[in-house]
Amino acid sequence: MSALTDLSVAELSAAMASRKASALEVADAHIARMEQHRGLNAFIAETPDRAREMARASDARRARGEAGLLEGVPLGIKDLFCTEGVATTAGSHVLEGFVPTYESTVTANLWKAGAVLMGKTNLDEFAMGSSNMTSHFGGVENPWKRRGENRKLVPGGSSGGSAAVVAARIVPGSTGTDTGGSIRQPAAFCGIVGLKPTYGRCSRWGVVAFASSLDQPGPFARSVEDTALLLQAMSGHDPKDSTSAPLAVPDFVAAARNPAIKGLKIGIPCEYRVDGTSPEIVALWEKGVAMMRDAGAEPVEVSLPHTRYALPAYYIVAPAECSSNLARYDGVRYGLRVPGKDLTEMYSNTRGAGFGKEVRRRILIGTYVLSAGYYDAYYRKAQQVRALIARDFTQAFERCDVLLTPTAPTAAFAAGDKMDDPVTMYLNDMFTIPASMAGLPGISVPAGLDKDGLPLGLQLIGRAFDETTLLGAAAALERAAGFTARAEGY
Repeated sequence: MSALTDLSVAELSAAMASRKASALEVADAHIARMEQHRGLNAFIAETPDRAREMARASDARRARGEAGLLEGVPLGIKDLFCTEGVATTAGSHVLEGFVPTYESTVTANLWKAGAVLMGKTNLDEFAMGSSNMTSHFGGVENPWKRRGENRKLVPGGSSGGSAAVVAARIVPGSTGTDTGGSIRQPAAFCGIVGLKPTYGRCSRWGVVAFASSLDQPGPFARSVEDTALLLQAMSGHDPKDSTSAPLAVPDFVAAARNPAIKGLKIGIPCEYRVDGTSPEIVALWEKGVAMMRDAGAEPVEVSLPHTRYALPAYYIVAPAECSSNLARYDGVRYGLRVPGKDLTEMYSNTRGAGFGKEVRRRILIGTYVLSAGYYDAYYRKAQQVRALIARDFTQAFERCDVLLTPTAPTAAFAAGDKMDDPVTMYLNDMFTIPASMAGLPGISVPAGLDKDGLPLGLQLIGRAFDETTLLGAAAALERAAGFTARAEGY
């Protein structure tokens, strides 16, 4: 049998079911791997004792014949999900030392399915960023490097830590959140699969909020089948979350294991051919279209005319919601408190010291667009544009079943690059933001390498709550691409 850390979620489940390995042995192997690769700075908090405790309980359940869907599978959890008794920081100084007394719904679902907590993964502060360089706890290093170079590369953001730990085989799967591309873009940069479900598919209860109308939890793994297994466990209606969809959970795993795409219409949006996209990514996109055609699908040209407005509209809506959500961090109830001569000065001191530069920038933008005299000019107009973007997708899906696009305009870039130019950094999400604005599911699948040996991803976008079709198409693309590369040394 291969090393336990090389096995996928499905393979680990099979190994434990056949008694070739115990959950405790699996946990110990991944803990050793975690200790070996601490230099990636991918975890904010490691929980080896909790992992072993959960693994022993998992072995006991299996012995009683009570194994869950993810029994004994080790996972990394983005440090945006509240975990009872384990510090949750959102990558921010303002929440340093905060230990929740409750469990997020998504993580509670995962533990109910038998999964094991390995630790809380690093992220851009409050999920604001595309590089994982804005964390108060330092940036995360991508396990991949350019061929012949030793420069550190970013893993993407904001869920960069969650992507890095899967790519480095520290865990076979992890959770992230996607507001404008924060699962799909890191997945592309790290050569793994990342899925943003439909808005409302997975509960947001117990997840530290950035932009409430956009945030959506989702899984990372090294295969489409594994992401389906994780999504199966994470999903479900939650009465504690008013935006949670009251829908039954389909059989995502069957869809991923038995892709049937013969006759499926694959939409190719012409507006995604934009300046600034790497020629290698454009070539990979064209190759992806050919692969899907060869697999039996029918490519169809479609138009999403309001795509060019998605990025500016997003950077009005998301900061506005962030400004409101982050108002609660004031030094009064929990988290950091920096004293002042009066209450107003305490607020100012706490927020100035507790929030990093990127978070302060977005709070300022959001407060501005919500202010008297500017609300109608900016926020209301952005919401109207958002409705037009959603309508574009609805009309496109009258002609096709899923859309195929690039995930990101470039491969992973060097740590420190683009940090002085926020607009250039924001452009990293140009292909992922439109689906987020429309609340649609999207998945990034690794499909090739660039000339420097770095992974490149292709994105598939599906109809709302049609993750089964999306996963089937993604599995077919994965098979056709045959991506087996891994970061050197990992």
